Amino acid sequence: MNGRGLFRRSVLALGLAFLYAPLVLVVVYSFTASKLATVWAGFSIRWYVELASDEALLGAAWLSLKLAFVSASLALALGALAGYALARFPRFFGRTLFAGLVFAPLAMPEIVMAISLLLLFVNMGDVLGWPSQRGFWTLVIAHVSFTLSFVAVIVAGRLADFDLSIEEAALDLGASPLKTFFVITLPVIAPALAAGWLLAFSLSLDDVVTSLFVSAPGATPLPVVVLGSVKLGVSPKINALGALAIAFVSMTTLAAFLWQRRRENRESNEARNLSPLPALQGEG
Repeated sequence: MNGRGLFRRSVLALGLAFLYAPLVLVVVYSFTASKLATVWAGFSIRWYVELASDEALLGAAWLSLKLAFVSASLALALGALAGYALARFPRFFGRTLFAGLVFAPLAMPEIVMAISLLLLFVNMGDVLGWPSQRGFWTLVIAHVSFTLSFVAVIVAGRLADFDLSIEEAALDLGASPLKTFFVITLPVIAPALAAGWLLAFSLSLDDVVTSLFVSAPGATPLPVVVLGSVKLGVSPKINALGALAIAFVSMTTLAAFLWQRRRENRESNEARNLSPLPALQGEG
């Protein structure tokens, strides 16, 4: 191995260690018997048992999962429409303003958005009577307001590379625009839609700043609960909860990778079966 190859592998190893060593430590210290989250005092599953009986943490985790699912779904619908409009309609009245409003949350500091959403909900409650208090749906609106921008960017980027001649061929063959969209366009951009949904889900699940401003005592997401517990000292139950989250994400990522690999292999086999080359070679 030459010096350049050794250097590259060393840099890669250091980068992976920097990214994943903290996650490994969280998993390891979730099995400590000590009451301190950073002290190893022998192997124990005590904190997993206590986590299973902690209604506050489990309730906050369930609320965060519901919030992330609803927010990601709404962000997918709105962000996909926004990305489609920006990619397919390069010129329309107010396009610059529309694009600025869609992409503003990407560049705006989150604390500014959080304060503005808090002021919005307070004034809406005074003028319209809703929301009377902040809760689940104010969290949904707040999370959708910044996650849809990421979905729009992903969908617009995928549509920018889309070959329009495929849609034109379908229209020439008699397909309606609606059928062309569902049969041709939607399957092609499906990976982008899935990626946008997963990204929106992840951003909603671990958001702290916005959730801190627009949540209420009866509807507090898990990141806010964890942040509040830090003031009193991190419990090893947080490590156990983090280890379960790491396991869930790892299994989901592995399942998505295997599904994508299986899909690529199936498409490759179908293309190989449809290829006329073997028949031509046989004739030769």
